[in-house]
Amino acid sequence: MIRATHIDKSFGALRVLKDICFTAEQGEVVSIVGASGAGKSTLLQILGSLSRPDAGRVEIDGTDIYSLSEKALASFRNRRIGFVFQFHNLLPEFTALENVMIPALIARRPQREAEAAARELLAEMGLEARLRHKPSELSGGEQQRVAVARALINKPAVLFADEPSGNLDSNTKRDLHQLFFDLRARHGITIVVVTHDRELAGMSDRILEMKDGQFLL
Repeated sequence: MIRATHIDKSFGALRVLKDICFTAEQGEVVSIVGASGAGKSTLLQILGSLSRPDAGRVEIDGTDIYSLSEKALASFRNRRIGFVFQFHNLLPEFTALENVMIPALIARRPQREAEAAARELLAEMGLEARLRHKPSELSGGEQQRVAVARALINKPAVLFADEPSGNLDSNTKRDLHQLFFDLRARHGITIVVVTHDRELAGMSDRILEMKDGQFLL
């Protein structure tokens, strides 16, 4: 599902990623761990098409993503890739339902279809009673579940998560961790998680550790 080869990335004189190769199979859950500054989030952004590498190639579901034009890449990202971040990035003026619908509307899906899909996903997240609530009216765990639903609205092939439980309390964190594996079971989605949380990493199919821009062997 994901194949990255010989990825290099520098910021000025600082070489952040050094000849990284990475693969993930369909339906696999992979955790990337390591100290702050190891290059984890930079790699995730490159795998997820948010930042171009200086060298190397990234394929997702058979598509060489960095060979695409900017417009085609944006369309591919919207349709095939989902993101969940530590800070949920929900739009405060919109309800939970509206926040989840936004990527579907950007993809030009009919409004009725987008709303039905958003309602179904929010119900799957246990939030059927919170559809009309705005982010400020939701708990941290509820906000993150809305963010997960938003990431899934266009049925992506891959979900990238960057410290998804970093701001949650212990019980809410465990619920979110289990949610990722429930989603894999129900949707067959490939999930790549950058995390400092060893509990979440330990639940994954595979753990890769980074240090100084490289994977440890």
